Amino acid sequence: MQAGKKLTKRTGTDWERVKREAAQDAPVQFTPGSEPYDPNDAAAVAAYWAGATIKRGRGRPTVATKRPTLNMRVDAEVLEAFKATGPGWQTRINAVLRDAVAHGVAKA
Repeated sequence: MQAGKKLTKRTGTDWERVKREAAQDAPVQFTPGSEPYDPNDAAAVAAYWAGATIKRGRGRPTVATKRPTLNMRVDAEVLEAFKATGPGWQTRINAVLRDAVAHGVAKA
């Protein structure tokens, strides 16, 4: 690769045409039977989005009590031992610490 040359992925989009049409401020094409609202009608857009609900997608579900983030130092061997157990190693460290508190090793 030549220095300073940027690699771009071809998407098939004619960006010059998109820029040209955006500069003209032409109305957006609208097919009444196949689209939920007319994007050229500000009142219709506002009414549609006022009734919209947010659907939570992928990711961690919300919890009632959020756990605080912790930054601590441990011996390298301890960390490697937990990481070697596979995904969920941080949850297992939390379980060990919770068990220590429950058995009086560490006072809460």
